[in-house]
Amino acid sequence: MQGQLDLFFEYMKFEKGLSDNSLGSYRNDLNRYSGFMESRGAAGLNEISRSEVRNYFKALFDLGLKQSSIARNFSAVKNLHKFLVFRKMSEIDPTANLDRPRPTKKLPVVLSRDEMERLIGAPDTKSTLGIRDRAIIETLYATGVRVSELVNLKKRDLIKSENVIRVFGKGSKERIIPIGNIAVDWIERYDRALQASTSDRHRAPVQSATGDLIFMNSRGGRISRVSIWRMLRKYSREANIKKEIHPHTLRHTFATHLLEGGADIRAVQEMLGHSDIGTTQIYLHLDRSYLRDVLEKFHPRGKYAT
Repeated sequence: MQGQLDLFFEYMKFEKGLSDNSLGSYRNDLNRYSGFMESRGAAGLNEISRSEVRNYFKALFDLGLKQSSIARNFSAVKNLHKFLVFRKMSEIDPTANLDRPRPTKKLPVVLSRDEMERLIGAPDTKSTLGIRDRAIIETLYATGVRVSELVNLKKRDLIKSENVIRVFGKGSKERIIPIGNIAVDWIERYDRALQASTSDRHRAPVQSATGDLIFMNSRGGRISRVSIWRMLRKYSREANIKKEIHPHTLRHTFATHLLEGGADIRAVQEMLGHSDIGTTQIYLHLDRSYLRDVLEKFHPRGKYAT
């Protein structure tokens, strides 16, 4: 097997003009590849099957290699087997018509209803900042907005008479999202607390230096995404939530709880601002009982035996 590799490296260096750095990467990647195949019982590179190539790339994913590293490995392995067939050292190319391996999508972390209630109740709402934090958590959970959208929300974007907020998502694309009375009430409490606590040195100034932002930091400026992430991490610990959460977790939770409750997936897609419904469909995998309920409700023969 090593002799076959050496011939390939010579070909890549002298006939393809590969640089020393690129050749070094090829050597590292293909030495690992050949070592894997030897451990699986292959005596030569010409004995490797298509299924073993797939197993190798699955192992790379399991090791946690970056997508760019896996793509480089795939290119090296494919070029190696093409070379072996070209030089008549192998009759079959196990990588022929083999698609570049893609990582399995990991399901997002989602909070249960109980965990969500504990997180919502964690801030100390006796302080202005505690009220602000409660309002932020309520808004994230009530609307599913991205944290980048939340930090840019302005007072004029909240249309109380219609119970909706206007957000500008990726590519400055505008969308209108319903917002429940509870979240609106906490936003109003935060606004009143700012107005009332003029002597509180920890409060954010009433007038934001960056315009009429709804949520501000303690200096009256735009609150950062990192600050919200730290805030959620703090409250998740206080609420004894063992999951690793971040602002996007509340977006995942919003979508999942809606679908579990029977919401139409296209309505959820519109609220999340997904251009492709395939992006929204990942939330269907989080609760198989939702799919079962849909089948039972809408299919004429969908009832399960009891």
